[in-house]
Amino acid sequence: MALDQSFVGRNYPPTAPYEVGREKIREFAEAIGDGNPAYTDPDAAKALGHPDVIAPPTFAFTITYKAAGQVIQDPELGLDYSRVVHGDQRFAYTRPVRAGDRLTVTSTIEGIKSMAGNDILDVRGEVHDETGEHVVTAWTKLVARAAEDGGTASGQADGGPADSGGKGGV
Repeated sequence: MALDQSFVGRNYPPTAPYEVGREKIREFAEAIGDGNPAYTDPDAAKALGHPDVIAPPTFAFTITYKAAGQVIQDPELGLDYSRVVHGDQRFAYTRPVRAGDRLTVTSTIEGIKSMAGNDILDVRGEVHDETGEHVVTAWTKLVARAAEDGGTASGQADGGPADSGGKGGV
């Protein structure tokens, strides 16, 4: 069933503040394999003009995706999360995320469309610090795949027969 277009423009309340810690930044940088010293060494970050270590650009996803949970879990929207895949992500920064920031996220549904039986949901997350200063805007695209009985070739997306390279053995 297609998602209701009337949800476009719906805003969700700001999240509780998320305190960005040095250790979380270090763990994230390590997990993505980015050894930039500005992510782990306060002196290196200060040499670049930052008051403390900064986070890699994609770190904001950890809090904006969690905030998008308000959208995903909205029972009125009717999104079947068991069928959702992450379609796209982009960010527009005013300044880097820094250790010590207390960030809140306000989520808005920017778009809903259906293509080939799939629902595509665009969510914008506005991230502000404790003073109200804008830090980053994140756009998340979620795709709710059509149910197999909906006539789509879901095997192509999930490694099914369409991905096997054709007929015959190798």
